[in-house]
Amino acid sequence: MNDFIAELKWRGMIQDMTAGLEEHIQKGTAAAYLGFDPTADSLHIGHLVGVMTLLHFQRSGHQPVALIGGATGMIGDPSFKSAERNLLDKATLDQNIAGIRKQLEKFLDFDAEASNKAVLVNNYDWMSEFSFLEFIRDVGKYITVNYMMAKDSVKRRLEDGNGLSFTEFTYQLIQGYDFYYLWKNKGCSIQLGGSDQWGNIVTGTELIRKKEGGEAYALTVPLITKADGTKFGKTEGGSVWLDPEKTSPYAFYQFWLNVSDEDASKYIRIFTTLDQKTVEDLEKEHQEAPHLRALQKALAKDITILVHSEKEYEVALKASGILFGKSSLEDLATLDERTFLQVFDGVDVIEMDQATYENAESALDLLTLDQTIFKSKGEARKMIQGGGVSINKEKIENPNNKVETTLLQDKYLLVQKGKKNYYIIKVLS
Repeated sequence: MNDFIAELKWRGMIQDMTAGLEEHIQKGTAAAYLGFDPTADSLHIGHLVGVMTLLHFQRSGHQPVALIGGATGMIGDPSFKSAERNLLDKATLDQNIAGIRKQLEKFLDFDAEASNKAVLVNNYDWMSEFSFLEFIRDVGKYITVNYMMAKDSVKRRLEDGNGLSFTEFTYQLIQGYDFYYLWKNKGCSIQLGGSDQWGNIVTGTELIRKKEGGEAYALTVPLITKADGTKFGKTEGGSVWLDPEKTSPYAFYQFWLNVSDEDASKYIRIFTTLDQKTVEDLEKEHQEAPHLRALQKALAKDITILVHSEKEYEVALKASGILFGKSSLEDLATLDERTFLQVFDGVDVIEMDQATYENAESALDLLTLDQTIFKSKGEARKMIQGGGVSINKEKIENPNNKVETTLLQDKYLLVQKGKKNYYIIKVLS
């Protein structure tokens, strides 16, 4: 068990917190909640800061409450967004909530035997029966329009000329009521969130104070940025998801492996469970030999195992080695088709039908069929005899022999020409 605030401080995970929070936590087991809007059926790595905050809270002996915004997801949080979000229907929300619940279970202990077991709640459960008249009578009267207008998230939308719908304007009241409901019914005295949520969170503490004379607390974590100024969590292919069907474990691992040195030092504190001494030792090792990328490797390993599994990490590691190190046909054969194609994304793919492939009488014939790999048999023969050509990681010894190797996924041959040039032959059935 550790000190939650001290843990977050050394990890660089505190932006703001209300006065008295540290003393409140030290009094005994506390409950804190953090909300997730179910806008997709998977979390992405932008959500991981919040997830890790809940994880550290539970490891500190306290109770984490994960709130899925089934009700607020129908509206969309306007905080620092330039346009209104598309509204979601109930069936889509239910599907998204089920996917998120499954992912949270990898980080948080929901075991009924644990005294500080994690709790999952859905604000649709208490908001769906709340009539509009009841809401404005029981909630709206406690928060003034002036108070709501003063929030940065509201002011920015009004100042940029895009305006703000009444639906979005009420979001902070609904989130404030969530905090009040959990405070009153679940003993939840703390709300956690990203720094862009500060205005919504303190609306909740204000509602609790005015409606019940109660005390509640807020803590926000910094929004994650990249050293080069580009948006965190985005690649050319889009968001980096936790769902392996949306982002494969290999692509997930590669994202973390390829972060900059400056970002790696920050991210390893935020996105892993490694302790302070281990992190500082890795930083020292990295400073002494930055080309070995000790920080990136440790970061990518820890978070890939946490999100996926040790087995998936081993596959991702092996896949990386296929491209950048020594490997064998057996290593290639362990990759699923998606991972194989991702490892060799961007290489030339030569398609041929089954008959053409089978009628190629030698490696020379196969490698010069459309002149993409070699322009002539003379060029191919010379490089093969020099030991510079392999198919499926097996070196071609005799250019006149027929290629008999097993087709990967029953359709692919990986041709390597020299050290860095790869080609894929796809045999169409």
